[in-house]
Amino acid sequence: MRALLPQPADQVDDQFLLERYASGQRPFVRFNFVSSIDGSAQVDGLSGGLGSPGDRRIFSLLRRLADVILVGTGTVRAEGYEGQLLSEEDMAWRIERGMPPQPVLALVSHGLHLEPTAPVFAKSPVPVLLFTSVDVSDEQREAFGTNATLVQVSDKDGGCAPQEIVDYLHSRGLGFIHAEGGPHIFGQFAAAGAVDSACISHSPVLVAGDGMRIAVHEQQAFLQFELHSLFEEDSMLFCDYRFRRSAESQPE
Repeated sequence: MRALLPQPADQVDDQFLLERYASGQRPFVRFNFVSSIDGSAQVDGLSGGLGSPGDRRIFSLLRRLADVILVGTGTVRAEGYEGQLLSEEDMAWRIERGMPPQPVLALVSHGLHLEPTAPVFAKSPVPVLLFTSVDVSDEQREAFGTNATLVQVSDKDGGCAPQEIVDYLHSRGLGFIHAEGGPHIFGQFAAAGAVDSACISHSPVLVAGDGMRIAVHEQQAFLQFELHSLFEEDSMLFCDYRFRRSAESQPE
């Protein structure tokens, strides 16, 4: 893999990539998606057909940096999030730096359409947070037991209020938020202005069809980003776009 921006380099190692993708800002909300040339997030309903070894490398390194992995339950059902989410190498890297072996897993379920016995809960080696905007009863909390902590947030535009999710996570020391989809969650966070980094892997394929765009929302969002880093491997581009903040709003 080679670096194109901000400085060209013929080969980059994992440490170089981790330093470029890191951020001292907290809270810091990053979304990571793979996209076709024509903006589709899916091939046959899944993202895997768009990926590459380089994309999977970036994906695992981004998880290394995270305090929490945030994902919608639709993506959980489609892609599978059962069991350990990091490799032994990734966990060793985190432990060496005084971090927990794995990030916390946070799920977003607007209608709370997940069974307490679902494998994503039963097989998770880390705490699971479950955000929902429905009224949570004592019986529902008891049904999930120790498998998940239910967190009720407000309904916003037919989904869970993004800023309340960010505030809750940040208040518990989970300020580096790595979000992995799906497109509706990305769209909701974009509409709320709650995206600091968009790491997009541009796959050199055209898929046409009716695959979803990487961000979907009933309202248009217009957020201005700057290209922070750009890498290339096998004609695939790996971009880290950072939200353009005014001088007054830059974190100290």
